[in-house]
Amino acid sequence: MKKQLEKTKLSIVVLNRNTKDFLRQCLASLPQIESYQIIVVDNASTDGSIAMVKKKFPKVELVLNSENIGFTRGNNAARKVARGEYLLFLNSDTKVFPKTLETMVQFMDEDPKIGISTCLSLLPSGKLYYACHRGFPTPWNSLLYFLGLPSNYNGSFWPINKIHEIDACSGSFLLIRRTLLEEINWFDEDYFAYGEDIEMCYQVKKLGYKVMFNPTVKIIHFWRSSKGTKQWNDARSQAMKIFYDKHYHQKYPELFRSIVFKGIDLMNKLRRGKD
Repeated sequence: MKKQLEKTKLSIVVLNRNTKDFLRQCLASLPQIESYQIIVVDNASTDGSIAMVKKKFPKVELVLNSENIGFTRGNNAARKVARGEYLLFLNSDTKVFPKTLETMVQFMDEDPKIGISTCLSLLPSGKLYYACHRGFPTPWNSLLYFLGLPSNYNGSFWPINKIHEIDACSGSFLLIRRTLLEEINWFDEDYFAYGEDIEMCYQVKKLGYKVMFNPTVKIIHFWRSSKGTKQWNDARSQAMKIFYDKHYHQKYPELFRSIVFKGIDLMNKLRRGKD
């Protein structure tokens, strides 16, 4: 009689595009637990990433895309192989600390009303990566943020050292229930990159579930390691416009939309000047 396979508790999806060294570090930081499935989705890397994974991490499952199809479609490509009760979307440019995944899975198990959760995300400098706990980009939140004033868009009014509910978290570490992920049809492919994580959190909260921040465990996020500046700045600006049109356009006059979009374009121009 064949031994029954252990149920897959967690599927970890790591999207990669030419980040071989960071990907190696990320995969090496993940715990080797039988009920965890690790999937690397590769967006047509040319830096030897695939050969490295096959050699160093033979148990990792690979999904190979023939071109760079972006963050949302790339992650969604894992749908055909992911088996976990929970899905963790994890950036390749992250390092996961011991006990982080086990703690976060238990955290979800203990409260069925948590739809999405995330942990503390630190930059290599030790500073907070603000996107790990943030508010929705309402026009007011966004205006304050763009003016350099305290805003809950970047979680300014929430405590960093306590577990609490948030509006949204970053797709660099986003843990979600598989049932909810299927209900919202995975990542919204209207977004190429950026904004899709906020959209997912928005949809999950609409269904009556919580998005939670748990700072008792952590990761390091080597932010901007894999992004071409102009392309990704443009993608971020486009994502902000898409989110506005989906959720705020009908609430405000058309003139207000024009002002918001001009503000987004201005911020994109200023970012290019800094990079």
